[in-house]
Formats: sequence, structure tokens, C-alpha cells
Amino acid sequence: MPEYRRILLDGAAVQVIRHGDVLVAGDGREVEVDRAVHLPPTEPSKIIAVHLNYASRTREFMTRLPPAPTYFQKPVTALNAHQGAVVRPQGCRWLNYEGEIVVVVGRTCRNVSPAEAGHYIAGYTVGNDFGLHDFRDTDAGSMLRVKGSDTLAPVGPGLVTDWDFRGKTLRTIVNGDVKQEASTDEMEWDMHYLVADIARTITLAPGDLLFSGTPANSRPVQPGDVVEVEVEGLGRLTNHIVVGPTPIRTDVGAQPTESEDVVSTALGGDWEFRGIRTPSRDLYPSTVAGPGRPDTA
Repeated sequence: MPEYRRILLDGAAVQVIRHGDVLVAGDGREVEVDRAVHLPPTEPSKIIAVHLNYASRTREFMTRLPPAPTYFQKPVTALNAHQGAVVRPQGCRWLNYEGEIVVVVGRTCRNVSPAEAGHYIAGYTVGNDFGLHDFRDTDAGSMLRVKGSDTLAPVGPGLVTDWDFRGKTLRTIVNGDVKQEASTDEMEWDMHYLVADIARTITLAPGDLLFSGTPANSRPVQPGDVVEVEVEGLGRLTNHIVVGPTPIRTDVGAQPTESEDVVSTALGGDWEFRGIRTPSRDLYPSTVAGPGRPDTA
């Protein structure tokens, strides 16, 4: 199965193909895999992710799957690469990993059947759909900041073509310990179904990314942790967690919270208490006044 990567080579973004432990550019230049500076394997116009899809995750949530998939979008500014730093902003605590397989669209796709969808897929890569749950109380519907903050969409290390997603094992490893492990056979909706579903109303362009869901045991990670997602046949995506250089501003917008919904989602437990307790920190800081702040009198 051919594996293509994008790396920085002599200051330029270059597509290379992997040959064992060496990456080879079209002009013959070579670089060792472990010495390469990786870029995301594609430049998407959009990044789409499915909510629940794995049976183990659904059981963990003590819920049922909807009759059809539901989705959210991650901004392209969230895109990150193999060996890149994932930033947890100052003032936030609940940054969770979510190991996933990512579909890479190969050509313009609109209004196709699941049986046809495979012809529009360039290949697959590994992804980590990091979630900043501190903003879950305000962004639960859109997931914009929860899943779309900068650096929260690492993908890589490469794009693998001619890969069959059936019966493959996915693992997420934190500091050497396996935290998530599942087979793609427990997915309710496979890759072809997801592509066909989205393409009914949204045109998918070459390079677009579709995150296909995560299994159970998504948990918070801390600055200094090394998080790896390994997928059979696709390789291993490695990232490390750092603290952002500046705190979340307090003079505008909703602030990070620690409600029962936030904590239960991050820690994966006590689901029967979700939503009962109110946020432990004010959603809107008392220092904010004027337009955009609700009347608290």
C-alpha cells in the first residue's frame, strides 16, 4: 500500500513517498523518516467529523445511536501534523484525546451512493480529534471551540492508498500506555456511508478530511504527555501536549467551565448526573459589560 507524506524539505512543502525508513521526493532527494519535519498530508478546504459511531463509545455514554449520523465541523486553522504540539490554553483543564481514522477525499464528490463513494476517496490517514471540553457548556451544539480550537486536529503521518478499513485495529497510547483499543468492525456507519451521507448536500473537494469517530475511553491529558494514535496499516500519529503562551481572555466571551456535563464528558463517568449541576465558574465574567452580555440583574 503506497504511503504519501508532505514534509518540509529545504524550506519548501514537498510530497514524498515512503520507502521503508526513507522518504523520497519526486526529484530523488531523500530524508530519513525520523528526521523529517512533517506537514499534514493534505490541505483541506474543510474538516468534518462525525459524533458517535463506535459501539463502545455509545455504551460508555449510556445512550443510543441516532437513526443516522450527526456531524460537526473543525476549522482548517485547527489542522496539525505528526509530531506537532497540541496546545491546551492557559485556564483550561479538560483537553481529551480521541483517536480516529480519517478519510481523505480524492476528487470532487457530490450526490453519490455508498457503493460509489470509494471511487472518490484518495486514501486514509490517522487523526486525533482533540476536544477542549472546558467550553462544552457554551459550544455543545456547534462544538466550535471544543473541537475547533487551534492545533486540535492533528492528522498524519501519511496518506495511505488502497487500504481496506474493514477489520482494522485502532489504539490510542498515552505515555506508552494503551488507553483506547477497538476494531473498525464496531463502527455503525463505515467510511463509504459517511462520505455519501455528507455529499448529499455538501460538495466534498479534493483534500477534504472526514473524521470517522472514536471508541470508548477518551480521557484528559496534561502538558508534557505524549499521545499516539496507531491504526493497523496506516501508521502511528504522535503529538505532545503543551500549555498555551497566553491565558483565555476574561474581558470578552464565555469562560471555561467545570459543570457536571463538562467533567462527565471528560472523565467518561457519572453519566446519570449529566446536566444536573450548573457550571462551577460563571459563564459570563462580572467584568464584562455592555452589548453581548446577558442581563444578570
